[in-house]
Amino acid sequence: MGSVSYSHLPYHTRSSLILANLRKSKKVVINDIPKPTPNDNQFLVKIQSASLCHSDLHMDMRPDYPATLGHEGVGHIDSIGKNAEGKGFQVGDAIGTNYFIDCCFECEGCKVHNLRCETGKSKLQGFVVDGFFAEYAVVDWQNAVLLPKELDISRAAPLFCAGITSFHSVDSCELKEGQWLAVIGCGGLGQYAIQYAKAMGYKTIGLDINDSQLEMAKKVGVDAVFNSMTNKNYVEEVKKLTDGKGCHAAAVYSASNAAYAGAPEILRVGGLIMVIGIAPKPLDFITTFDLTTGRYRIKADSTSIPQRMKKAVDFTAKHNIQPDVEFNKIEDLPRMVEDMEKGKAEKRQVVVF
Repeated sequence: MGSVSYSHLPYHTRSSLILANLRKSKKVVINDIPKPTPNDNQFLVKIQSASLCHSDLHMDMRPDYPATLGHEGVGHIDSIGKNAEGKGFQVGDAIGTNYFIDCCFECEGCKVHNLRCETGKSKLQGFVVDGFFAEYAVVDWQNAVLLPKELDISRAAPLFCAGITSFHSVDSCELKEGQWLAVIGCGGLGQYAIQYAKAMGYKTIGLDINDSQLEMAKKVGVDAVFNSMTNKNYVEEVKKLTDGKGCHAAAVYSASNAAYAGAPEILRVGGLIMVIGIAPKPLDFITTFDLTTGRYRIKADSTSIPQRMKKAVDFTAKHNIQPDVEFNKIEDLPRMVEDMEKGKAEKRQVVVF
C-alpha cells in the first residue's frame, strides 16, 4: 500500500499502519485510509491523542494484513450509532475507551475479561483491527467512559491501558495505609503505580535494572529505589527498610522472568505477588509448598473490563495523576517505535492530532 498525499484526499484519515509482506517482515508506515464508518452499536471518535505502549511492539500478535497501530487513545465523540443512543453520551463528549471490540460485553466470560467472550468474536483494537493512531476510530459504546474535565485530554491516552492496569493492580493488593508495596519495573506502568499507591497511603519501593527509570520513579514520589542488578545487597536493604520483614506486596510490571523470580525474596511471610507483566516463559519459581504454607500469595490483574474503568478514571482525576509525556506528530511514529525498541523512550510517547 503506497503513501498518498493527505491534502488530495480530504475524506480520508491519516493513520499509522503495520504492513506485513509475504515473509512476515513488518514495519510502521504512515498512510491515508478511508474514514471509518461506525455500526449501530458504535461511536465514531475524533481522536485527540494516542500513546505508544510496549505491547504495541509484540509483532507476533499481529495479522498478515495492514492494521492501524495503537490501543491507547482518547478523543471526542463525532457521531453515535442508533443502538448507542441514550447511553449517557453525547456528540462532542470527551471519552477514553477500552480496546476490545466485537465482544458481547454481557456473557459470563465478558464479566471476567473481554478476551474470554463466549461468542469467540472479541478482537483487540490496534492489533487485529484498526486502532487509535489515526484521526478517526470506531469504538463499541460499552467500552467508553467520560473523561473528567480535570484530566488533560492530550496527556490522558496512556491512562487507557497503562494507567488503568496500574490502578487495578494497586487497588487489588489488599493493602492498608502505611504498608509497603514494591514496584518491580519502574517504566510507564510502574510510574503510574507509584502515584496510585502514594495517593492510597502506601509506602513504595521501586526496583529496576535501569537507573534512568529509577530516577523517574523518584520524580513521581517513590520512597526508596534499588537497582536489583548492580546492588547485590538490595534484598537485605529492602528488608532493613521494612522492619526486617519485607514488603506486604510486590507488583511486577516487568515482563522479565528474572523480575518475577526475585519477587518472593523481598516479601514478608504471607505477602502478595501481583502479576501484571506478561513474561515470555512460565513462572517456574512457584511451588505448591510455598503456596500451601503461606510463604506468599499470588493474584493478577490487567486493563480488565469496561465496568471497572470509571473507578480508575475518577480516582485518577481526583488525585491529578497524569504521566510525564513527550508530544509527537503522527509522522514521528516510526521513530517512536524505534526508540522504544532500543530502550531510549523514558517518557510516555504520545501523538497529538
